[in-house]
Amino acid sequence: MASKQGVVDFISGSNGGIACVMVGQPLDTVKIKMQTYSSVYKNSFSCFCKVLQSDGARGLYAGSLPAIVSDVFGQAALFLFYGQCQNVVASLANVDNIDNLTIAQRGYAGSLCSFFYGAVFCPPDLVKCRMQIAREIHGSANKITMRSTIMDVFRKEGVLGFYQGLSALLLREVPANFFYFAGYEGVKKLLQTPEEQEAGAKTAAWKLIVSGGVGGMTYWTSIYPVDVMKTKLQIWNGEGKKPTLTQMARQTFQQEGIGSFYRGIGPTLLRSFPANAAIFLTYEYTKDFLWKVT
Repeated sequence: MASKQGVVDFISGSNGGIACVMVGQPLDTVKIKMQTYSSVYKNSFSCFCKVLQSDGARGLYAGSLPAIVSDVFGQAALFLFYGQCQNVVASLANVDNIDNLTIAQRGYAGSLCSFFYGAVFCPPDLVKCRMQIAREIHGSANKITMRSTIMDVFRKEGVLGFYQGLSALLLREVPANFFYFAGYEGVKKLLQTPEEQEAGAKTAAWKLIVSGGVGGMTYWTSIYPVDVMKTKLQIWNGEGKKPTLTQMARQTFQQEGIGSFYRGIGPTLLRSFPANAAIFLTYEYTKDFLWKVT
């Protein structure tokens, strides 16, 4: 049963990752550009329009292939490890069934799974971020491919270069995934009828959409400044020794002020509701389907 649960969670999470990219990639591109090259753009709306004008829809979907890779494998790993970590938390808390875990305990499971998720998610996420700011770095994004970006990272920084920003990623994920899963599970439980709260009962689609959207927004509002530092570390291509997370935060504050830690939060929150609603809706429906047919 545990192995079947793992397979179901993995496939369902993969589908959720695809849905996330299709819905949220354009605003994610705006977020990355605002976090790293905010001086080039007046605001997020101006950034969106300039990218659309210069590169068309293709520019808004820059980095989509690594985004799909990162989100498919990332969400698959996240939900796989989340399911397994719920079992661990249930065992430690002497809970006989994961359906009986409290909201806080589900949040703890989310935090625990972040360590495994980060190891899977970091390399493709780094490639995605670098492709999204290719125009700002190289002057044009037309010749930048996923393969050329990967080879550039490997040639200049080696294998460990793909894990640049991992410390910031984990610092983001551990607390954020607590709020992510606790927020989702809490709102879903709040909206469910007693009949829907019974094991195996199907929750209405609109309730999953609201719960997933709220979960996504609690995720981003809880740790956004850390995400800015993660992005800056991942796209860092300067001379000399790479800065640490602390050094990058200090440098950013001194040069750009406190407001720089929240640049791009507008498109991030605008994206987070539909993107995470799509993740959880797709995940839950895929999971229900797979449990029925297997």
